Parts: sequence; structure tokens; C-alpha cells
Amino acid sequence: MGREDENQKKLELYLHIPFCIRKCDYCDFLSMPVEEKVRRHYVNVLQEEIKRKAAFCREYQISSVFWGGGTPSILSGEQVQELMESLRKNFSLEPEAEITLECNPGTLEEEKLACYREAGVNRLSIGLQSAINEELKRLGRVHTVEQFLENFSLARRKGFENINVDLISALPGQNIWNWEYTLRRVLELRPEHLSAYSLIVEEGTPFYEWYGEDEKRRAQGEEPKVLPGEETERKMYEMTRELLEEKGYQRYEISNYAMPGKECRHNLGYWQCVSYLGLGLGSASLMEEMRFLNTDSLEDYLKGEFGDLGKILQRDPETLKRERVQVLDQKQQIEEFMFLGLRVMEGVSKKEFFKRFGRELAEVYGEELKKFQSQGLLAQRGSRVFLTEKGIDVSNYVMSGFLNPLSDQ
Repeated sequence: MGREDENQKKLELYLHIPFCIRKCDYCDFLSMPVEEKVRRHYVNVLQEEIKRKAAFCREYQISSVFWGGGTPSILSGEQVQELMESLRKNFSLEPEAEITLECNPGTLEEEKLACYREAGVNRLSIGLQSAINEELKRLGRVHTVEQFLENFSLARRKGFENINVDLISALPGQNIWNWEYTLRRVLELRPEHLSAYSLIVEEGTPFYEWYGEDEKRRAQGEEPKVLPGEETERKMYEMTRELLEEKGYQRYEISNYAMPGKECRHNLGYWQCVSYLGLGLGSASLMEEMRFLNTDSLEDYLKGEFGDLGKILQRDPETLKRERVQVLDQKQQIEEFMFLGLRVMEGVSKKEFFKRFGRELAEVYGEELKKFQSQGLLAQRGSRVFLTEKGIDVSNYVMSGFLNPLSDQ
């Protein structure tokens, strides 16, 4: 179908595999280590969820599939093949759909990678985080830099030509020279894509117990004791952009860089408010102006309690109440369109805004546009509005300004 079916409704799929070898000390994602028999049961239930929910998605064509976690590569190659076969059997996947699988170093083997290729996985996202073993230990990661290098090389030999590497800066005890070393070590490998995020110390994690007070100091503009200071963090951010652009990578989103044509289509879909369906424990969905979540109880999920998509899409009142569904009104849709769209370097389209909402962008956000442009934080080119370099540095401040439009009050 593909290109000739431009008017067909698009849908992205997200599969959550909530299992890992060991939960990292900074991680607040829904993930846990479990025995193989639990993973086997989970795969069976996930196939049943795919079958049931696909029955209500016949009018959609799947443009991308993203396997997230947890550590999806903890599954066997055969289990990945089973799930991909189930997706292809029940959903209408575009012939050139982007299919990404997240993996951690140390979990990839030649046989697994061969299974992934056979199953149609065409993009890997490898969670390195740091190219210094001492920093990996501090994060609670179970892999080494050497395992990453072996796995990356193996993936190349098995034919993977689209690989992302995840990195985290502003780690406890990290200085700018450590971060530069990590960047340069990874750039030697020429991955097609790099995601470079600053560490966020999340409540409910061991890191929050250890560094929570330090994070508060940094947020208040005070000098932290163990975490890098605000000025060091800013320099790391600037160095990332300079080094990557020097090597031919283009920043297309605040924290994401890609070689030309290798942007992550799945993530771009999120930022451009494309509909997506989450499958698996605790996964989130956005369809028909409704946001809803799967249960985050593994016990309940393994009993087959993963929501009634048919009744959700029919907006059955009792189901909406029971299934944690949020129906987005137009104001919320507009805010989300702006908040997410401004994360992308090309910004938001005034034409697309009018097409979606039947109103001119300046009619809703006239005051905000004038304010942020006068401050040098926003710019306009043609029909697009986007963050300037100065605006990117204070992106949260700018984006928050579009949550309560002055022109709409």
C-alpha cells in the first residue's frame, strides 16, 4: 500500500517489554527482572492482546513499530519472531515500516540478531549511556564498554545499517572531559543516530535517595556537590551539538541527532501527534483524541486484563471511566500540538495547525508568538515556527508558555 495510499490513517505501534537483567539505579520506567517462565507467559498474553486490539484497527496502516522496555533484547530471538509474526498477521504494516528494537549491550548474540533480521527488525537502539566503565558502574548498568563494542560490531556484521546509540550526560562525578571522551569514542563507530539526554534524577529511584538534594540545589541555581553544575551541564550540551554537527549529524530534535535521512520516524510521529497504540504492560496510547493506559500490574496483565479497545473507541461511558481514559478537548489537543511540535528543530507548521484545528495559529497564540519572538526565543520562516538556539536553551520555559494561551483567555 505505502506511498500511493497517502490518505489512509496512520498508526504507530509501541510494544512494551518490561523485563531486564537488573533495574538500573536511575531508572523509573516500568521494568523488572523476572524468570524465563514469566517472560514466556508474557509473550503469550501479548500475542493475545495484539490479536484482540488489531480487530479494531483495520482502517489504520502501521508506519512504525517500536519495541521498548525494560530490555526487549532479553527475549529470545524466537520470541521476537513470534511477536513480529503476530503483528504482521493481525495489523497492516507498511512494506517500508520502521521497526526498532531497543537492546542493551551484553544481550545480543549472533543467533538473536539473525532472528531479528529475519523477523523484519530494521533498526536497533543500543543503550550504552557512557563509554567509561566506572560511570556505567555508578549508573548500576550491568554491561561494560567492551561488551558494547563487541555487540555493535556484531550487529554491523549481521547487516544492521540503522543503529541508534543512547547516551546520558551530567552523571554524578562526570566532568566535561569524560563526556567528550564518550562522544568521541562513539563517533568513531559512525552510528546513524545518537540520542544524548541529560540525567534526570527521578523520585522513587535509588538515585533520588542519593542525589535528590543535589538535584534540588542545581535546580535552584546553587552548586551541587556530586552532580555537575548548571554551567558544566550547559557546556556538555553545547559540546554535543558542536561535535556531532562537525561529524555530519543533524540535530532534528532537542536531544536527538541523525545522519541525513536517518531520523527516527517513530519518535517524529510522537512529536507530530500521530496516533499510536501501546501494547504490553503499562503502555500508553493516543487514538481518536483519547489518551489511555494499559494496567501497570503484571499480575493483572498476565490474567489478560489489558483493556477493551473496541469499547474505548466507541466511547462507552462505563469503559472510559474504568480504563483510565482521558478524552482530549480541542484546547488540550492544541497545547499538545505546540508543546511536542516545538521539540523538533523544524518546529510547527501554521498550515498544519489550521488544517487540524480550523483556526489560525496567530489567532490562538498571537501574544505568545510576539512575546517569545521579541525575546529571541522563537523565529518564523515561511509557514513554520521554531525555537532559536537561544530558545532551545530554555525550551521548557518557552513550551510552558503555550499551555495556557494568553490569547485564549
